[in-house]
Amino acid sequence: MKTRAGFLGLLLLLGVVTFGVGSAAAQAKKKFVSKSGTSKYTQTHIIDVGDVPNHQLRLFELHTVYTGDAPDFDGIKVKERFARAVSDYIDGSGTATGYAVNMLENGDKVFERLAIQAQTAVAADGSRKLGYRSVMTLSGGTGRFTGIRGTLLGGGGSDLKTGVSDAWTEGEYWFEK
Repeated sequence: MKTRAGFLGLLLLLGVVTFGVGSAAAQAKKKFVSKSGTSKYTQTHIIDVGDVPNHQLRLFELHTVYTGDAPDFDGIKVKERFARAVSDYIDGSGTATGYAVNMLENGDKVFERLAIQAQTAVAADGSRKLGYRSVMTLSGGTGRFTGIRGTLLGGGGSDLKTGVSDAWTEGEYWFEK
């Protein structure tokens, strides 16, 4: 019985993967690459959980402004990005989820769903460095970007004492018809 149920589950999984890949493959995929813009936390609300030391929930908004070599979607540059998320960290390590809105030069917007994994490490000299990885799922937009879909991967790090940080994002997107 276990073999039959496992086989049926595998067939279902293969069908879902095949259908999903076939649908996405029919769309022309485009590359997305970005280096860090200038980012600033514009709102932050922190609540101590109280179960273990340094366990905090944080609701935040991160505003990024791009200049010069700004990333683009389908040739339209991103002017700025607002990410709004909630994190669950202990000593600066944990997860965050949220949403972002990319404001484009032509007035259109591209929407994202965010999933972030962060880890803060203490170096021998006592400095704290934050590293993170993120997955951003493009879920639509306005104007000509209504049907945009895609997956972007990102990462970076920050020296929490100096505030110096770096970030990158890359991935693929397409337009549903």
